[in-house]
Amino acid sequence: MAPVVTSVSPAQGPPAGGTSVTLTGSGFTGATAVRFGPSLATGVVVLSNTQITARTPPGSGTVKVTVTGPSGTSTQNVSFTYTTAAAPVLTALSPASGPTTGGNTVTITGTNLTAATQVLFGPNPATILTNTPTQITTTAPTGTGTTNVTVTTPAGTSNPLPYTYTTTPTPTITNLNPTSGPTTGGNTVTITGTNLTAATSVKFGINSATILTNSATQITVSAPAGPPSSVSITVTTAGGTSNPLPYFYIAAPTVSDLSPHFGPATGSNTVTVFGSNLSLTTAVHFGGNPATAITVVSDSQLTVTAPAGSGTVAVTVTTPGGTSTPGTGNPYYTYLGAPVLTSLNPSHGASVGGDAIVLTGTNLTYTDAVTFGGAPASFSAISDTQVVATSPAGAPGTVNVVVHTPAGNSNALPYVYDPA
Repeated sequence: MAPVVTSVSPAQGPPAGGTSVTLTGSGFTGATAVRFGPSLATGVVVLSNTQITARTPPGSGTVKVTVTGPSGTSTQNVSFTYTTAAAPVLTALSPASGPTTGGNTVTITGTNLTAATQVLFGPNPATILTNTPTQITTTAPTGTGTTNVTVTTPAGTSNPLPYTYTTTPTPTITNLNPTSGPTTGGNTVTITGTNLTAATSVKFGINSATILTNSATQITVSAPAGPPSSVSITVTTAGGTSNPLPYFYIAAPTVSDLSPHFGPATGSNTVTVFGSNLSLTTAVHFGGNPATAITVVSDSQLTVTAPAGSGTVAVTVTTPGGTSTPGTGNPYYTYLGAPVLTSLNPSHGASVGGDAIVLTGTNLTYTDAVTFGGAPASFSAISDTQVVATSPAGAPGTVNVVVHTPAGNSNALPYVYDPA
């Protein structure tokens, strides 16, 4: 069976010939000739039964490409066009230098760059990424020193432009800010050092960070998530990988309980906060108000001075690991108005005590003590406006009755012990 030609690539070239082409088809084994119109191609190499490479002879116009073998000559209408396209011309490289390791993107600007078949950096071919009539982007190969970049199209090879391979110094990192963060990541970390230009990756242990900004002396990144642990941060550029610096992932704090859960609206009282991961506490808030005088007792306990406030609020703790959430335990704190007494009924009784006295006023719900002249009385808080107390024994005369709640002492009302 005669050879079959299905395609030729490229399908055009200059009239002077010499274009390297590849013929695809079948029945090529033992082929004796490749013709472009009546003219024989040169440099014919039968690569396989389905592929032949050759160089075009001189010619003009559009001609039929045929292959002749032991069983005859192909008859398919596969053509090649001789064109008078201008040779490519290069005007600029950007950048005009790069690392000896290659791998960087170089943009080549010029004219007549369509259908580039090859880009060479000296003797080394580059990988063509994009190709338009005026611009080619490539991935530079490895190399050393200064070499010439050329572009080849079916119309010929361009003028050369110089490209310099430079030795890129290894990056060095000297400082991290901050040096710790939450396990959820997402916080911004600033890395300071030298030779940090064109960083290709920043690693937190084995995890890659998102690079936000990059200069020769500083990189900012969005930290990836990681388990509670210490990891090494490294920066990689074309010059290599930097020294490591330690970064600590810190578990978020939790607040499980408070003591007390109540206090005056004016604040200034001491509250003990219980929870976990509290050692690195930087702030404590009662609702939206910051507490003061933070003292870390242990990883599970701290004390603060409560700010002024109102109503019931959640107490949250902030550390480099994040801010606690009120999802577990009892982190709620209630601000109380100071207790006020308006009347006693009756306002006198026997000196032997034992009389039931109704104390009327406001903010009495959280009453925790009632005293008659300083002597404690048994009591029961009935409502926010009423407490029933049993008078203790006392000497005949007048004493002050005072109610105490977590918000402080009430005003005093007189109570008279009658003589026996």
